[in-house]
Amino acid sequence: MKIARRLVLSTAALAAVTAGTLVSATAGQAATPQSLHLGVTVPDALKVPDGNKLTGVFSAAGVQTYTCTNGAWTLLEPAATLWAKNDRSKRSVALHSRGPVWVSTVDGSAVNGSAIAKSPKTGTIPELLLESTATRGTGVFAGVSYIQRLDTHGGVAPAAACTGTDQVSVRYSATYAFYKPAK
Repeated sequence: MKIARRLVLSTAALAAVTAGTLVSATAGQAATPQSLHLGVTVPDALKVPDGNKLTGVFSAAGVQTYTCTNGAWTLLEPAATLWAKNDRSKRSVALHSRGPVWVSTVDGSAVNGSAIAKSPKTGTIPELLLESTATRGTGVFAGVSYIQRLDTHGGVAPAAACTGTDQVSVRYSATYAFYKPAK
């Protein structure tokens, strides 16, 4: 009984912290959606169209998994954990996986995306602008219209040739920014 109650209280506390972080991270950003509130530079090719407002900024760390296809490495899937950008404890608020999809670990909401623009970076996976293709739930990812993958580090497929059905996972990190239509 005590464990179940503690779990409920811990989940409620995490939800409150996440909600507070999102509110503080987005206050005053509706007027300038491409402002420096992200804490990173946004290439012109990845700017979100006018009429959208920044609603969440998360740091991410994980892997890009590649599989061998016809002697070359091809992306199979990402797998990453996201946390509020300024949360030093790195409490998970979302998971990122194949789709690509981002699922909130706080409220179960989710967003799927499709890349519509990219900005290459030497020695790392490219930065991306993704457009939402579907959302679910009523939480943090409900109604998301665009996602930016910025400030990428690592995650590049090996340069060496591959054989058979080899797989390799390469560590990466990034900042993900989520936008919703401004109302």
